[in-house]
Amino acid sequence: MKPHAAPAHLPADAPAPAGAPSERNLFDRIDLHLIRVLHTVLSERSVSRAALRLGMHQPAVSTALKRLRELSGDPLLVRSGAHMVPTEAGERMLEPAASVLRAAETLFTEARSFDARTSCQTFRVAASDYLDPLFLPRLVADVKRQAPLASVEIHALTREADYRAQLALGEIDLVIGNWLQPPDELHMARLFSDEVVSLVSRHHPAVRRGWDEAAWLAAEHIAPMPTHPGARGIIDQMLDGLDLRRRIAVRSAYFGLIPDMVASTQLVLTTGRRYCERVAARLPVVILPCPIALPPLQYYQLWHARSQHSSAARWLRERTREAIAGLQQQTAASPSPRPPTTTTTTIN
Repeated sequence: MKPHAAPAHLPADAPAPAGAPSERNLFDRIDLHLIRVLHTVLSERSVSRAALRLGMHQPAVSTALKRLRELSGDPLLVRSGAHMVPTEAGERMLEPAASVLRAAETLFTEARSFDARTSCQTFRVAASDYLDPLFLPRLVADVKRQAPLASVEIHALTREADYRAQLALGEIDLVIGNWLQPPDELHMARLFSDEVVSLVSRHHPAVRRGWDEAAWLAAEHIAPMPTHPGARGIIDQMLDGLDLRRRIAVRSAYFGLIPDMVASTQLVLTTGRRYCERVAARLPVVILPCPIALPPLQYYQLWHARSQHSSAARWLRERTREAIAGLQQQTAASPSPRPPTTTTTTIN
């Protein structure tokens, strides 16, 4: 949108006509709450979803959006078919709004050392649900025990989520998951590695007969949905490197439900041993070694350069590392009995 030109009879530096808001008047009418509403509405592309995220009533968000439209002289959010989309002006305002909110959040906390006991900060973590099922509950419990006034948001890593952009915009502070090759532009720290195994029903033929590479590749496999169109999962990327391809019969967006699907079918789930051992304790399933020598899965925490030196962000990364270490020590001290399995082979 082009700015309105000054009337021809007025010089370019003439004062604004009476009644027109000056830049100073505009600034005085903007508060941090409006910026937060602006960023949330543009990010969610929905007034109702923004209201839920902000913990506000929808009419209050609509009223704030009306004020923002008046201040900007732009609709900011418009309907496109069945969805709402930001206008060009709204798109341009998204990153500056995120920057303002980040600066406000760290204005005082970064001026002094981070004190977990008194911090009211919100920690935002995006994580995969194929980690150790006990990890996120332990992390949240540790954070809340040490920082009782802080808030925690756990975000999913989904097809719709662009975690690189979310980290850059300050919408999330930390991403936890596994990658064959983590993104080069982000800071990272390795958390742990895990052996690749397969999980099958107790009644799967491979439990009695075992399997070789050909039988494993020909079996009906179940895998999570790709993180974005055309993406290949970790296991399939590993197989691509060996010029092998397995038969994927089912894909599920809900990883946590996959073990239950495996328990009542002939499907094969191939993932980390740690996850499989947790779910095998409650389901009629068996952990089998993978007949193909795949390298261990590597799990990382990733963060953006903007939070590299943040004392609060460093504290969160340390809690993540300690939560993983605590689970490893707990397993080593009292390992859970492994379910029946065929002869175990070591995967290097």
